[in-house]
Amino acid sequence: MQKNLIIGDYTYDLPQDKVAFFPLQQRDASKLLVYKNQRIEDGNFSEIASYVPTETVLVVNNTRVIEARLYFTKETGGRIEIFCLQPHHPAEMAMAMTQKVKVSWQCLIGGASKWKPGQVLEKELIIGTEKIIFKAKYITKEEDHFIIEFGWDSDHSFSEILHVAGNIPLPPYIKRNTEELDKERYQTIFAIHEGSVAAPTAALHFTDEVFGKLAQNNCKREHITLHVGAGTFKPVKTETIADHVMHAENFSVTLNTLKNLINAANIIAVGTTSLRTLESLYWMGVKVSNGINEFSITQWEAYEIDNSLTYKESLLAILNYMQINQQDVINCSTSLLIIPGYEFKSASAIITNFHQPRSTLLLLIAAFIGDAWKNIYDHALKNNYRFLSYGDSSLLFRK
Repeated sequence: MQKNLIIGDYTYDLPQDKVAFFPLQQRDASKLLVYKNQRIEDGNFSEIASYVPTETVLVVNNTRVIEARLYFTKETGGRIEIFCLQPHHPAEMAMAMTQKVKVSWQCLIGGASKWKPGQVLEKELIIGTEKIIFKAKYITKEEDHFIIEFGWDSDHSFSEILHVAGNIPLPPYIKRNTEELDKERYQTIFAIHEGSVAAPTAALHFTDEVFGKLAQNNCKREHITLHVGAGTFKPVKTETIADHVMHAENFSVTLNTLKNLINAANIIAVGTTSLRTLESLYWMGVKVSNGINEFSITQWEAYEIDNSLTYKESLLAILNYMQINQQDVINCSTSLLIIPGYEFKSASAIITNFHQPRSTLLLLIAAFIGDAWKNIYDHALKNNYRFLSYGDSSLLFRK
């Protein structure tokens, strides 16, 4: 592990005209850069099945992006922007989204200096034929977020309220307002479980037609759920990685998916969130096998504990625990930071977009394929690939 790793070594010049501000008209029309055996090949995402080995299990993240960005106007005319990060009370995402009458969230606030603690903001919503008064109350400020209590005078769930009151939170580097198309295109076609404030963008390219071609090669799809937090866009501002605080994210995996991963001949992670989940699962299994039934992994823990188990052995330890405790789903929290020097245990390849300079996502890619990331990104820039969330794709086989 290289805690003294210098972040400046993991940057590149990304011109604004290389950033994709809108999705292509057709999801699977994106370019596809394939890196395997130290060779780069240019292709099209619609033909990704021809590059994926037969009988591969593709692991996708079925989280759904919520309309996390809210706008209120004060009586004085000042505008307040509220960005919902994660539930505060109740803290469990599914419960928070189904809550009725009131719920409190950890939020970021735009224009916070104009909003006093205890002050209530209101806006009128129309759901069907019903008129609803939606309120936001400033409770308190904590170190890196605010606690905001939301209330409404109807029997609708908070999820229903957000659908009407909120906006899809596009990444900060997409410098435009949300449009109607984003409601569909900033979601994967298999998004189910609400809770993310950012899309698992590697999977935005997939269509039913692409999955059909993969199925013809006996490739199967397995779902995990990791709710992507705003921390995924947090740039590394420290000089070395040792001083960077990695954000935590919650994920869940079903018993059936765990069994299928254990029996998989080959695994490809669709996106960094899926890969982070797969690797975090390994470390959970290591802890369980050592009698530590604690389903969380801290930032540096993976670099400090024994890793002699195979991936299958580790997952079998979790499976045994779940069966003994009659659990159909395992819920975990991960702050795992994957940097060059990390030893991967799960996937042989990753499908992923092109990431921001100086980001933890780029560090993960550098850990996965080594210094080849520099040639790959240089090739993509010179060959007019579109970068970041709405950009083109790549299929990278592990070094």
